[in-house]
Amino acid sequence: MTQTQQPAPGFETESRTFTWATPGQGDLAALLELDGLGQLHAMRDGLMPPPPIMATLGFTDLRAERGRVVAEMPAAEFHYNPLGGVHGGVIATLLDTGTGCAVHSTLAVGELYTSVDLTVKFLRPVTVDSGLLTCEGTVIQRGRRTALAQAQLTDGAGRLVAHATSTCLIMRPGE
Repeated sequence: MTQTQQPAPGFETESRTFTWATPGQGDLAALLELDGLGQLHAMRDGLMPPPPIMATLGFTDLRAERGRVVAEMPAAEFHYNPLGGVHGGVIATLLDTGTGCAVHSTLAVGELYTSVDLTVKFLRPVTVDSGLLTCEGTVIQRGRRTALAQAQLTDGAGRLVAHATSTCLIMRPGE
């Protein structure tokens, strides 16, 4: 699929091209036999494609252990809002990845999850000068039906720029 947008006449432009793996590839039956952490590791190891949002936003890393993930993305101009800072939706997406993948890493074989809410607090401006953004997501509490996770987003200097909490619903097929 190709998407184009025409810039306003008279302004200098830049372009960005990216590719992503078509979702649903790989051995889906084998994926369903893995727990959540195993699924994230299968993606890391190239056995399953990463989600397209990672290519769209320019994520450079995603590391997972049980109950914790770290995602990285350099702040870029294509993330900007009209005021010249990284759009809050981009920051929220990175934080949602941190909280959601932290919960995903705790799933048993056959379990699924979905986010119920995401509460974001923006603490300082983010621009290209912020450098590499690092999001660390951790599970605060994991129950049978719900999980509470948090994520902290820091800039290249290690300063906290945003924080989020999320409640996730844990589901099992047939429930």
